[in-house]
Amino acid sequence: MSASSSNPQAEGDIYVKGVPTAETRLTLGGGISVSPMAIGTWSWGDSLWGYKPEMFDDIAATWDALQEESSGINFFDTAELYGKGESERIIGRLLKKSSGEGKTLPIVATKFIPYPWRLRFPVSLLNALKGSMKRLGVDVVDMYQIHGPVSLRSIEVIADALAQSVKLGLVKTVGVSNYSVSEVVRMHTALAKHGIPLASNQVEFSLLRRHPETSGLIAKCHELGVAVLAYSPLGMGRLSGKYSADNPPPASRRFSNYPMTELVPLLGVMEKIAKAHDKPMTAVAINWTICKGTIPLGGARNPQQARQNAQALGWRLSDQEMAELDSVAIVGSTGTFWQHG
Repeated sequence: MSASSSNPQAEGDIYVKGVPTAETRLTLGGGISVSPMAIGTWSWGDSLWGYKPEMFDDIAATWDALQEESSGINFFDTAELYGKGESERIIGRLLKKSSGEGKTLPIVATKFIPYPWRLRFPVSLLNALKGSMKRLGVDVVDMYQIHGPVSLRSIEVIADALAQSVKLGLVKTVGVSNYSVSEVVRMHTALAKHGIPLASNQVEFSLLRRHPETSGLIAKCHELGVAVLAYSPLGMGRLSGKYSADNPPPASRRFSNYPMTELVPLLGVMEKIAKAHDKPMTAVAINWTICKGTIPLGGARNPQQARQNAQALGWRLSDQEMAELDSVAIVGSTGTFWQHG
């Protein structure tokens, strides 16, 4: 990747430093070139989001819309946990479709869930990885991430297994999810002993959870050359403008689960800024996370949602608008089990 007038990012950048555009590309782990935002695919195949097989056509149409050059989005995130592998199987079908049509294939990241009974490393991780590869229909995974800091084995043991996956040519880059500052440092150090960079740390980050910023996690990741992927940038729909106190989101959407009545001041500021830029509220929420130095993973289950997400590109919130949003945003907290970062 090289800088150009249409893409001012310098080679090796892990976050956007100017206006995020459809042409902007960031380099993660020295091995993959990705758009400044991604599509999270938890809802693709998972019953928690009400998925039914007849919804596949909408997802396929969403995929096609994102394959258009104008969207600028070439990065998808999934996991073996999503729909018990169904999300990966859906993406596998779509990759096969795009390949058959001669299209450039996007970057796909997936995750290993470190269940407590998965103790035999590197075997447990490599077996799970091969299962993901089979469902995705690929010979190599672009990015393989540890889904959460819940393994009974040490970070160093897990790092050795990740390194093995790279050395075997099964994986291009490796990352983690929900790791704290100290956990990121340990994983970064352990991988460095193998000459392998830690590409990313994926955490919940949005106007409803600024903790990764206020705790210094984002700054530390950037210092180490680790990209920060922001999941749930729309607060599981709470920042989309779709929900209100009279029409709350489903109770199963547990991340950033604040009563909608508490979000009235924030939503009011978002709506004002959205109108000023002639953008949907989703674009404001996603652009804010980009301006904070992260790569947001917005969900999309139909072409309309995908195109709304893509409207976060091509412009940048002003410093004054960022300050106004910060003043009504929520810091949030961490958890003892899952969300350490």
